[in-house]
Amino acid sequence: MKAYAEMTKEELASEYEQLKKVYKKYQGMELNLNMARGKPCKEQLDISMEMMDALNSEADLTCEDGTDCRNYGVLDGIQECKELMGAMMENDPDNIIIFGNSSLNVMFDTVSRAYSHGIMGNTPWCKLDKVKFLCPVPGYDRHFGITEYFGFEMIPVPMTPEGPDMDVVEKYVNNDPAVKGIWCVPKYSNPQGYSCSDETVRRFARLTPAANDFRIFWDNAYGVHHLYDERQDYLIEILQECKRAGHPDMVYKFASTSKITFPGSGISAIATSLNNMKDIKSTMTHQTIGHDKVNQLRHVRFFKNMEGIRQHMRKHAAIIRPKFEAIEEIFDTELSGLGIGSWTKPNGGYFISFDGLENTAKEIVAYAKKAGVTLTDAGATWPYHKDPHDNNIRIAPTYPTLDDIKIAAKLFTVCVKLVSAKKILEEKTSDVVVEKEDNKEKKAN
Repeated sequence: MKAYAEMTKEELASEYEQLKKVYKKYQGMELNLNMARGKPCKEQLDISMEMMDALNSEADLTCEDGTDCRNYGVLDGIQECKELMGAMMENDPDNIIIFGNSSLNVMFDTVSRAYSHGIMGNTPWCKLDKVKFLCPVPGYDRHFGITEYFGFEMIPVPMTPEGPDMDVVEKYVNNDPAVKGIWCVPKYSNPQGYSCSDETVRRFARLTPAANDFRIFWDNAYGVHHLYDERQDYLIEILQECKRAGHPDMVYKFASTSKITFPGSGISAIATSLNNMKDIKSTMTHQTIGHDKVNQLRHVRFFKNMEGIRQHMRKHAAIIRPKFEAIEEIFDTELSGLGIGSWTKPNGGYFISFDGLENTAKEIVAYAKKAGVTLTDAGATWPYHKDPHDNNIRIAPTYPTLDDIKIAAKLFTVCVKLVSAKKILEEKTSDVVVEKEDNKEKKAN
C-alpha cells in the first residue's frame, strides 16, 4: 500500500471507511488489556520464587563479618550485598550504599536532601529563586514527577540514538548556575530504548557546570536488561570517566533489582564518590538505622555472584523477547511504508517508543482505550505531561501475555491508521476547499 499522504482523497476516504469497520470488530471483542506501565509479568516473577527458599527459620543469618542481619545496624548495607550490587553496577563496593526496595525512592530522597539542606555545604535549593532541571525527552514520567513536585523548572532536552543532545546539555549546564541537575536513563532508555554512546558519556564527564552543586542523576535502571545475548549495548562507566575528567563528585548513579527479582521487595543502591557518600550518610543517620539486611542477604544467597545475575536475566529475556519481536513484526507489517509513524527496536529495557503524525497521540490512545487497550497517557513522556508535538506514545510489552500482545499491537496499528487517515483526509478536504475559494477569487478578479 502506498503512503497515506500520496493517496487521492477518494482512495483515502475508502481506506478510512474500511478501517472504521475493522475498528468496530475490535470493539465487539470486549478486550481488557493493559500496556500502560512497564511491569514484569507473572512468569517473570515466578523465576525468582526460589529466592524465598534461600533463607528459612533454620538459616544462618550472620554475614561474613559477623553481622547478625536480624538486628539493628549497618547503615549503608551489608558488605556481601555491596559487592553483589557493585558487580552489577560496575562500581567499587566502597562507593555504594544499599537502600530499600525502590530506586525511585532513593532519587526522591536525593532531590529532597538537596532541596532542604543543600549538597556538600552549598545553598539548599529551597532558598534559591529558581532551580532548573534538564529533562531528556521523551523520558521517564516518574523522574519528571519528582522535579515537578519540588517546583523546579524543567527544561526539555531532545533525545537522540546516542543519548541526550549534548550540545543542548552543555549550553545549559556550563552557562546557567540555576541548572542543578539532569535526569538520564543511560542504557535502554525509557521509552526509546536508546543507550548513551561513548562520546556522550565522555561529554557528560567533561561538563564544566556553572553550579558547584550540579549533579547528573544517572538512573541505570536497565543496566543488565538485555533482550539478546549476541546484541547488547555497552556503556563507559560514568563514575570512573568523571574521576578521570577531574569531576569525581558530579554523578549519582542509581540501580535496583526491581525488574530482576520482585519489584515490591527488591533492593536498590546508589553509587557515587566518597564525598557524596559522606554527605548522604549525614542525613541517613537521622532517617534510619539501616535498611532490610535480611532481604539483602536473601538476594546474595540467591544470586551468589554476577554470573548468577546474568543467568537470571537470560530467563527474563526468554520470556519478554518474543513480546518485543511480535510488536515489531506487527508494526512492520501493518505500518511500514504508510508514512504515518516510526518506532524504536531496542536491544534491551522495557519499552518501545512510537512516534505518530503530529497531533495524533492523544486521539490514538483514546481510540485504543475505547476498544479495551489501555496505553500510557499521551504526553506522559514529557515534563508537565505536555508533549508539544502530541505524537509520542510509550509501548510497554512486558506485562500482557504474548497472545494478548499480538491482539493489542494489531488494534494499536488500526488506531494509528484510523486517526492518521482521518487527519490527512481532513487536510486534503481543507486543501480542496481552499483551492476552490482561491479559484473563485481569481475569477472574481
